[in-house]
Amino acid sequence: MPADLSPIDKAKFLAAKRATEFVEDGMKVGLGTGSTAAWMVRCLGERVREEGLRVIGVPTSTRTAQLARQVGVPIATLDEAKWLDLTIDGADEFDPDLNLIKGGGAALLQEKIVATASDQMIVIADAAKEVAALGAFPLPIEVIPFGWQTSKALVEEMLVSLDVMSRDVTLRMNGAAPLVTDESNYILDLHLKRIGNPRQLALVLNQIPGVVENGLFIDICDIVVIGHADGRVRVKDINAGSVEDERMDVLPTDNVFADLD
Repeated sequence: MPADLSPIDKAKFLAAKRATEFVEDGMKVGLGTGSTAAWMVRCLGERVREEGLRVIGVPTSTRTAQLARQVGVPIATLDEAKWLDLTIDGADEFDPDLNLIKGGGAALLQEKIVATASDQMIVIADAAKEVAALGAFPLPIEVIPFGWQTSKALVEEMLVSLDVMSRDVTLRMNGAAPLVTDESNYILDLHLKRIGNPRQLALVLNQIPGVVENGLFIDICDIVVIGHADGRVRVKDINAGSVEDERMDVLPTDNVFADLD
């Protein structure tokens, strides 16, 4: 285990480590996708191995499911679990109202289904993900492959009448071919720069034929845990209206990476 984590990785780890403290014995927990969520899955696996914590994880992607198995977190499908106590996931951006942009890892559909099937959603992030207004990060939308160019054209037409700064729409690629999601769909990235009314945009996007879901998570996140490279952690609870600053001078141990190739 390298001791010299990059500042960004240390911030992600600290946020993930703190968020796993919300997990209690017997909980069913949604497991997010992405680099910060991967830290969380590893930390949760450490608690399972070291503390005997009993949890059931519901992964939001095939790669998260694979990591959970590797680190010893028992998993189930959402249909098997039915309802979750908690989901912990990362975000590409979050605003002061804890509205999110997600989907940079192309798992937004499963992530949104799992998050909305939970009593509570906790987002883990480094400080760079906090923004005054959403939109600097491209907004992903998942579309079915059939007629995707028509869907793209309809999205571009719709954006003309909405409060956004830019209207560029691109198909996300995986090398020379379109990226394909776990549900065998495509991803369109909307390069908007600023979103004036995220709630309106989310509603309108999902009315377009061919659009399966969008990466705006509105009124879904309850708590955000923000890690800093200097060891500080900030916990914002939108429901309690509280902001708490803590210090966690802890680094990953070899146990966090147990059973990983």
